[in-house]
Amino acid sequence: MGKLSDILSLAQERAKALNLPYEGALTPGEAYEVLQSAPGAKLVDVRTRAEQDWVGRIPGAVEVEWNRYPGNVRNEDFLAQLQQQVDPEALTLFICRSGGRSDLAARAASEAGYRDCYNVLEGFEGDKDANGQRNRIGGWRHAGLPWSQS
Repeated sequence: MGKLSDILSLAQERAKALNLPYEGALTPGEAYEVLQSAPGAKLVDVRTRAEQDWVGRIPGAVEVEWNRYPGNVRNEDFLAQLQQQVDPEALTLFICRSGGRSDLAARAASEAGYRDCYNVLEGFEGDKDANGQRNRIGGWRHAGLPWSQS
């Protein structure tokens, strides 16, 4: 359990350094280790269903859209849907394409009473490279972590 506590401590230090209002910020590799080591931890994928269908899914992730597709409008039912699927006491990790929407989701969940919220930095696809392409710099998929194509 020392390794888990070390990872969470590092993530908490990152959150403090970035002045984040939630518990911590994890790299994709750290997030995967937390999910393997912390019983009851949940990964919440906040990408749209279309993104998950076209780009890929993370096995075992809870899927709750932050924005709805089509239209890319905010999912006003996000918190209600999250509460139906994830216990507010659970260690909860949020992931999206690149870390932006999952940051917003972690903020909203924290404000709603979820105490152990972590954002997965880099997201599923990572940042864009010099050519504007994703999947080459960072991200869950680029790190070789488990995912599947629908």
